[in-house]
Amino acid sequence: MFETRPDRDAEVVLLGRSNVGKSTLMRELTGHTFNTGQRPGVTRSPNHYDWTSEDFVLTDLPGFGFMKGVPEDVREDIKTDVVRYVESNAEKILVGILVVDGKSVIDIIDRHSGEDEIPHDVEMFHFLQDVGVSPVVAVNKMDKVDDEDDRLNDLAERLGMYPPWKQWQDTIAPISAKRGNIAALNEAVREHLHEANRDDLFKFF
Repeated sequence: MFETRPDRDAEVVLLGRSNVGKSTLMRELTGHTFNTGQRPGVTRSPNHYDWTSEDFVLTDLPGFGFMKGVPEDVREDIKTDVVRYVESNAEKILVGILVVDGKSVIDIIDRHSGEDEIPHDVEMFHFLQDVGVSPVVAVNKMDKVDDEDDRLNDLAERLGMYPPWKQWQDTIAPISAKRGNIAALNEAVREHLHEANRDDLFKFF
């Protein structure tokens, strides 16, 4: 279990599989570079970024799901820790940003949609809703996607939301973190901060 959380009453968390660009997005949001390994699964504990004078923390949680060279039991432990962290801090977490790779997310979801299987991304999306955390799906690497609307409509559908995706812009945010293209995410996060009466946190997004 992660024990490093700064004592803050407001939090936004980043979740997602390994290698979807969470750390790049974190850098884009904070202007701060975090130590990330070149190999998946290297970030095993959360990266917290807090502004000392502010009652707010931004947290990048370790990547979950398949990681090359990482044993399955370790992968499961990481995912369990991520879930427990969100559960135990749910009352303070205003937004859960689920980062997915726009290029591969549909294939990954479809590959893992067996009878007894719920794909990690879909499961995590519904889990956030279940514990009362507003989910925003940051669909990263969209600069590499040609059929943007089709792809986002497919994703909306797989997450249980009727297309067209554009009616869900407070939930689905196409971005390219590497190119600094995250305006759609900032807009979506602000919607939820506003609902939580925390317009004071707009300056971070």
